[in-house]
Amino acid sequence: MTILQNLRLPLILFSAIGSALSAGIFFAFSTFVMQALARQTAPSGIATMQSINITVINPWFMAAFFGPALACLVLAISLFFQWQQPHAIYLLGGSLLYLIGTIGVTLAGNVPLNDALAIVSPDSIEGATLWTKYLTDWTFWNHVRTIAAFLAAGLFAIALCDRSGATL
Repeated sequence: MTILQNLRLPLILFSAIGSALSAGIFFAFSTFVMQALARQTAPSGIATMQSINITVINPWFMAAFFGPALACLVLAISLFFQWQQPHAIYLLGGSLLYLIGTIGVTLAGNVPLNDALAIVSPDSIEGATLWTKYLTDWTFWNHVRTIAAFLAAGLFAIALCDRSGATL
């Protein structure tokens, strides 16, 4: 058995748990954190979100968020050599959903919005104008990330439960 075959089960399990964890974080933001921030005055909401965007850059969050992406990348590449496995479509789907739907959307959607918010003064008219659009746009992209991470976790769980004769 190759090293990759020995790591396949732990990689799938890690991807499933990591995707579910990301989905939970995103779900919290979509269902109550952003709503709570929207209830604040613009300066208060902006300042709080600016603080969140700084404190989220920490080793624990980065490992929880980007670790599954690395596992997904390894799993997706490994499928070139084991496409015949019955659970391969679930692994590919879960990997693509996580890589594109969470990492890609974060980098292309949420991070640019966070960068724009980072440079405005919370007490400025420009800040208040940006804040109204930010709340809507950021939350939309966060909903996309939530759904993608949740579906990825589900596909990895199906791959773990797939007992159609193939070894993971």
